[in-house]
Parts: sequence; structure tokens; C-alpha cells
Amino acid sequence: MRQGRGRTFWQNSAVVTVGDRRNKDHAMFSKLMPRQGRFFDLFNAHAAHIVEGSRALNELISHPEASATHAERIDHAERAADKVTHETITLLHKTFITPLDRDQIHQLITRMDDILDLIQDVAESIVLYDIRRVSAEAQQLAQICQMTCDRVKAAVSLLSNLRHPEAILKTCEEIDRLESDADRVMRSAMSRLFREEADVKQLIKLRTIYELLELITDRCEDVANIVEGIVLEHS
Repeated sequence: MRQGRGRTFWQNSAVVTVGDRRNKDHAMFSKLMPRQGRFFDLFNAHAAHIVEGSRALNELISHPEASATHAERIDHAERAADKVTHETITLLHKTFITPLDRDQIHQLITRMDDILDLIQDVAESIVLYDIRRVSAEAQQLAQICQMTCDRVKAAVSLLSNLRHPEAILKTCEEIDRLESDADRVMRSAMSRLFREEADVKQLIKLRTIYELLELITDRCEDVANIVEGIVLEHS
């Protein structure tokens, strides 16, 4: 009986020892791998570039005669944001434990990058088409874009603290409302454009600008939807 107990005790001890060793090895491996990373800092940095680009775009639409200066500001913001996107994806591949789902991190940073790409598309179109005058509706859409981008920055900045989801969801609702406002403005602008614009070239130019500006708010809404999904998953 004693020998049996001794063998049982030894066997159990061996099992526990092996299990402990595996846990220690896993713990050591985990410590060697980056945990969390600077993802929230990177999100905030990218959002700041989005806001800078949207402000420059608003000024560009209001003063197309100075398009080159404002387009340069937008290019600078877009290049800086690209670096943040690249850094985020690189960090994602290196990080062992991430604060959010990996797919959510990838979707969020790439959709944010889409916003600045579209802002740059608007600036390039205005410069390439040599647009010297814009409509009141284009100016209104640019203002809505800036407000929507401001809300994107606000929503992203709140992601690091998911214990208070109400503020995040409220900001996302504001983004959805602004996107709906942009839809209404664009429909009205298109209707007026085809009724009143006699210059076919100008009509084509403005139509392109309207569509790109409205797409900016669509991409902002995409970001809001991702943020909402993150909040709901962690609530």
C-alpha cells in the first residue's frame, strides 16, 4: 500500500512538475513577446492626421484659388498617416497579445486610412481639373466632412477606455447623422447642378467633387461601424 501510494505520489508529482514547467515556459515566451503595443496611441496619431487633412480640405474648397498650398498640406497629412498605418500593421504582426481583436485593429486602421486617401483624391481633382469656382453645396459638404472627421477622432480617442461605452456610441451616432446630412446635401447639389449648370465641363468636374466628398463621410461611417462593433463586443 505504501509503495502504491509512493508510486502514485511520484507519478502525480511528475505530472505536476511537467505541467508547471510548461506553464513557466509559456509565461517566459509571453514575456518575450510584445503585449498590447501602442495601438491606441497609433489610432490617435492617425486620427489627428485625418483632422488636419479635413481642415485643409475645407479651406481648399473655400479658397480654390490657393489650391496648391492646401493640397500640399493634405499630401503631408496623407504621407504621415500612411507611416502610422504601416507601423500599426507591422506592430500587429509582432504583438503576442493585442488589446482588441486582430481583425478589428486591421480593419480600423485601414478604414481610417481610406478617409485620408479620399481627401487627397478631392485635392488632386481640384488641382488637376483647375477648378476655380465651387458651389455652395460643395462648401457645405466640405464642412460636413470636417465635422465628421472631428467625430472620428473623438470616437477613436475613447477606445482605450471601454468601461464607459455610452460616450463612444453617442459619437458614432453623430457620425451616422452627419453622413445622412451629406447624402441629402449631395442629392440636392446634383439636382441643382443638372438643372442649372450650362457648362458641361464644369458639370462633370463638380459632379466628381460632390461624389468624392460624400464618399469621405461614407468611410467615416465605416469607421464608426467598426468602433461600435468593438464596443458591443466588450460591453
